[in-house]
Amino acid sequence: MTWLNMLRAKRICYFVRRSGRAPKGRQTLITMAREKERMTGTDDVEIRLQGLCRDFAEGERLHRVLDNISADFVRGESVAIRGRSGSGKSTLLNLIGGIDAPDAGRVTVAGIDITELSERDRTIFRREHIGFVYQAFNLVPTLTVADNIRLVLELNAVTATDSGARIEELLDAVGLADRADSYPDVLSGGEQQRVAIARALSHKPSVLLADEPTGNLDDATADMVLGLLDKLVRKDGGTMLIATHSTQVASFCDRVLELHNGSFEIPAKNPTPA
Repeated sequence: MTWLNMLRAKRICYFVRRSGRAPKGRQTLITMAREKERMTGTDDVEIRLQGLCRDFAEGERLHRVLDNISADFVRGESVAIRGRSGSGKSTLLNLIGGIDAPDAGRVTVAGIDITELSERDRTIFRREHIGFVYQAFNLVPTLTVADNIRLVLELNAVTATDSGARIEELLDAVGLADRADSYPDVLSGGEQQRVAIARALSHKPSVLLADEPTGNLDDATADMVLGLLDKLVRKDGGTMLIATHSTQVASFCDRVLELHNGSFEIPAKNPTPA
């Protein structure tokens, strides 16, 4: 790595670390929320959407992308959110992940109403409890495969020893044990997406959000990536939501929801769980 790339990598790490560590007692908050769920009989619900609305300005008009969406997603299931381009799939994932905030309604994840959190607390919550996989991979080009994963672990205060073991475990699981020291630009699209999956799952998030994760892959590689996602998310008991327009992707999920005109529709026939 050239000195310029090393400097860029250091700046990236510094920029992300400035958001700080999670405050003490945050896990206690999650534990209390879980206990409340257990007592109210909703402990199997990992994500709850209530009356969710999101508008975007188009000139002088407001365009409603999501219109009064309500839904529950239970712990351990995988759900495909299918719809045409521009239907609001990515917007919905951003609201669930706390990247964006709704104009109305509530998003509850792991018992926490994230719409009530400050922007800083949403960032911390997202970093600790949610994993993202994107169509464009979004790997840091100046960091090695191992360091792309390590960055997430460091932000979650995982020790160097534990990080090394977790990275080794994940790269072995995604079939890239021999590419730890490689940079993203020498990897194929399928390899980059496998690194992105390993990074997203490195901190064992309770929720994985995948936005068109196979959009840049051929069919054979897409099948491999989907099988890998399903296996690794289920292994840790996580909940997975996949935004897609593909019937191939939907067939890997436990159920499918169609996003049409800003609302959910249930297809006439949901796929049999893979």
